[in-house]
Amino acid sequence: MAGVEDVPALVEYLGDFTRDNGAGGAPLFQPQARGAEWHAAERLEMVQRTIGVAVGDRNWRRFWLAFDRAGAIAGHVDLRALPDPYTPHRALLGLGVHRDHRRRGLGRWLLQLACHWAITESRLEWLDLDVLAANHGARALYEGAGFILVAKFTDKFRIDGESIDEIHMTKALVR
Repeated sequence: MAGVEDVPALVEYLGDFTRDNGAGGAPLFQPQARGAEWHAAERLEMVQRTIGVAVGDRNWRRFWLAFDRAGAIAGHVDLRALPDPYTPHRALLGLGVHRDHRRRGLGRWLLQLACHWAITESRLEWLDLDVLAANHGARALYEGAGFILVAKFTDKFRIDGESIDEIHMTKALVR
């Protein structure tokens, strides 16, 4: 699990990771324009503010990081409070793997790690996530981990002149 000392490297990694959003013909994985500016200072402050908040309190967030042999971040998974009131039993999941480490099982491992923590170390009962519909690899990963499709939001975003659908998925945590 990432600590406050990991936040600067995490924010740098996320900035690099986000540059891949829709790059080189790949599908968008973030609901933002290709090449959108990364606001590192803003992200740094947000992560520092939320990483230490107690789980169950408003605005809590936890990150888990995987490192490569050189000590660079190879992937991440995070769980965070939903913005809606009366939802402390649910969390929103985010996941990403650096371009150099994809298709090796790291995403599956990170997903299992976050689910295990949620079951054993928290009072969470559900994990939710949103994925852009064209991100077929991510959708397959989540389906393989037991997430089910709850809703498809057709034309949810208009990015770079393109209509983008979003999929909402959820998983009940077994105790």
